[in-house]
Amino acid sequence: MDIIVTKDQETRHVSVMKLRGSLDGNTYEHFIREAEELYDSGVRNLLVDMTNLSFLSSAGLAALHRVALIYRGEDRSTLPEGWAAMHAIGRDRENGMNFQEHIKLLHPNEKIRDVLDTVGFQSFFEIFEDIHPAIASFQ
Repeated sequence: MDIIVTKDQETRHVSVMKLRGSLDGNTYEHFIREAEELYDSGVRNLLVDMTNLSFLSSAGLAALHRVALIYRGEDRSTLPEGWAAMHAIGRDRENGMNFQEHIKLLHPNEKIRDVLDTVGFQSFFEIFEDIHPAIASFQ
């Protein structure tokens, strides 16, 4: 998977992470590392551009959940991993975890959107089809 990171040139308060390829068991750690590096550098608003994401596995879903928790400010040392992360997603869904304020998703294709909908991520993440309203939603 390739990741390209840009900052919104108008406001500079949103970083856009463009994913290309598959977010799966082979690539999820790379995604998490990149998101953590951005967070550690001071980025607090992240738009994940899924326009060119071709596949999203359970490992990718767990990675999205972990990154959401990081951007929510949770202690990384206590975050669940592996199957525990999948169970945590279920618990968060049952407990009514609200929309993420600091991480949002952009333009997933129909197949990726179906995966997100199947696991209930549409209730965790705001999903946008156009970049301008997505960036404006962080303000």
